[in-house]
Amino acid sequence: MPKVMIVDDDRTMISLLRILLEMDGYQVVAVDQQDALLERIRKERPDVLLMDVFLTNMDGIELLAQIRAEGDLQSLRVIMTSGMDLSEKAAQVGADAFLLKPYTPEQLIALIQEHAQPMAGDS
Repeated sequence: MPKVMIVDDDRTMISLLRILLEMDGYQVVAVDQQDALLERIRKERPDVLLMDVFLTNMDGIELLAQIRAEGDLQSLRVIMTSGMDLSEKAAQVGADAFLLKPYTPEQLIALIQEHAQPMAGDS
C-alpha cells in the first residue's frame, strides 16, 4: 500500500485529504508543523510527499530545496500544491508535479497514482 505524506498547515484540508486518500487505498501520514520534517520523512519513508507551498512558519519551496539537497531524499516524489500558479518555480526547485488549488479529488488521485509507482530498479 503506497504511503502519502501530507505537509499542510490547514487541519481541515489534512482531514479531507486523509479521508479521500484512505478511501482510495493509500496509507496517510500528516504533518502540520514543519520542524524536523526531514527526520519525519526519513522515519516514515513515504512514496509521495504532498506539500503546500505556503506553510505557516516556512516556505514550501525552500523546504523542497532542502529535501532535494539531501542525498538520500533526492528520489522522493514531491507534489506541490498552491492557490497561486507557482508550477515553474516548484519545477525549478525539483517538484515532480504541481497541483493548482482548487483541484478535484480525481486530479489529485490521478497525480498520486502516477507518482506513487515504484521507481525503476526499486523492488
